[in-house]
Amino acid sequence: HRIESHGSHRLSHRCYHCFRPQRLCFCDAIPAIHNRTDVLILQHRRERFHPFNSARIVHRALRKSRLLVAHNETLALQFAAMDLSDRVGLLYPDPDAPVLTELDDSDHPDQIVVIDGTWHHAKTLLRDVPRLNTLPKYRLAPSQPGRYQIRREPNAFALSTLEATASALTSIEPDTAGLLELTEAFERMIADQLGNKQSKWRRNAKRRRGSSNVPRVLSDDASRIVLACGERQPGRLQDRKLARAIVRHSQQPPVYWVAKRLDGSDHFECLLESEHCNDPTFRSHTKIDPAQMDAAVCVDTFRDRWRTFLRDDDHLVVDLQGTAQLLSNCDAVLPPFTNFKSIRMDEAQDGEVLMEDVASGGERPLNRAQSRLAALSAKIKCVTRASDFQTVSE
Repeated sequence: HRIESHGSHRLSHRCYHCFRPQRLCFCDAIPAIHNRTDVLILQHRRERFHPFNSARIVHRALRKSRLLVAHNETLALQFAAMDLSDRVGLLYPDPDAPVLTELDDSDHPDQIVVIDGTWHHAKTLLRDVPRLNTLPKYRLAPSQPGRYQIRREPNAFALSTLEATASALTSIEPDTAGLLELTEAFERMIADQLGNKQSKWRRNAKRRRGSSNVPRVLSDDASRIVLACGERQPGRLQDRKLARAIVRHSQQPPVYWVAKRLDGSDHFECLLESEHCNDPTFRSHTKIDPAQMDAAVCVDTFRDRWRTFLRDDDHLVVDLQGTAQLLSNCDAVLPPFTNFKSIRMDEAQDGEVLMEDVASGGERPLNRAQSRLAALSAKIKCVTRASDFQTVSE
């Protein structure tokens, strides 16, 4: 409808199968592939009408495929109600997942689930669609960089949805005709776009290192930078928006709080007394060790311990605005703080941080909040190093 409001003369200029301008339409190059492995694509809603979305090409080509797109909460409900194969698998770059090309034919899944979206979108779908985390994961090990030159990827070997799906099917059913032609159609789209002089698309070039809005305080004494993450009162999935509104405007304290100094010199952890600690679903979601339940303390004790941990000149860094709000909710000390989400960090840097974290081989965080804290620490070190690099080089 938005396109129609600009004038009906534009309607004939766009193909509504590939969503490309008629002069750049490549539908005639998309093959009809009679695949045997069922492909289910969960697409982030922001990808639905993206002109360079490759999931649309995959769905159009594969005769045995389904494409679901909706808000995350709706996708979670739809996916939870679906009948899946006993040999279903999630295609996801988990470093602990087996590589498809290294498996015997008998170990291949007969149904694969693919997440379609940016690197950030994929992580939010994995977080918000609980059933995805119950599926066995399979990964790819590409021998050459991805070809998606017209969209920014987290690293050189990250693959588009089309490339990943075609590669997975080639491993599972190498005798299926049309998979090579599908990749060639994708490359044609990229080549046509690169050669389109009238386009205003952003070239997939890595941004200059450094972030222009990194607070100077993050480059000061690391011993006075305190990173913190917390767990709040949970809400049922179907009532999530209402639950968020209630928590935002109430004075509910955190259920769990973890913090550390950026230089690693000190660490804080506290579990607060709450009825939710006895909820198996909550414990499974937060991955809090049941052995900690006996050590839970009241809000007053938490406030005293937190005040003792802090120093007068500390600066707090949180991953979300709501994390800092948890301290205000229980009248705990809230030092001057920075919300890291307000710092610009491109997806390439984000992906590099995750890859470095995986490659480091360090001890795995025990629960969800500790995982968030570890990621926050890695990101801060990444942007501050990049900022220092920019200052020196300029």
